[in-house]
Amino acid sequence: MVDWAGFVPAAVVVSLIPGANQVLGLRNAARYGVGGALVGVAGRLGAFVVLVGLVAAGLGTLLAASAEALTVLKWIGVVYLLWLGLSSILRARREIAQTAQAAPRKSVAALAANEFVVAISNPKALLLFAALLPQFTTVGSPAALAELGAAYLAVELVVGLGYLLVGRAIGATGIRAKTQRKVDAGSGICFLLLAGVLAADASL
Repeated sequence: MVDWAGFVPAAVVVSLIPGANQVLGLRNAARYGVGGALVGVAGRLGAFVVLVGLVAAGLGTLLAASAEALTVLKWIGVVYLLWLGLSSILRARREIAQTAQAAPRKSVAALAANEFVVAISNPKALLLFAALLPQFTTVGSPAALAELGAAYLAVELVVGLGYLLVGRAIGATGIRAKTQRKVDAGSGICFLLLAGVLAADASL
């Protein structure tokens, strides 16, 4: 019923691709540590649970076929990525010397909400689940799709943790305040580039 031998490698490859959520997780780990960043990853997985649920319920295909729905999601995602990018760059430009311990901390709710919004407002995430999951089951039942979705979430968690460890390692190098500014500036540029790519995607 489920082609696990084909699905697991595909899920790993897809999850490894550095997208907005992985960049956000890496930045959070560099600034707030792995514990805080894991809360953000929980928000991301919560969004993916919603998207997998839509696909398993048969609504994913309907939404994926709706040009209006995808367009709305697209521009919400573009605006949010622009906001993340600009706020990260502006934070990096502040001339206030900070150490990692003295850096302002976001609430756990804010970290989770940021990742949730980035994930849920990315139309490519919905298209990914709607196109990827049915390829690896011969029945296409809600139960089989939900099982595949749960497996993808496990892969995403493991890969996401890898990104967080890289972020923590980056945050622990050199002068912490200087390193954090570099991480903020780099992630801000990545968010702006991802916003531009999403805005220019003519398929959405």
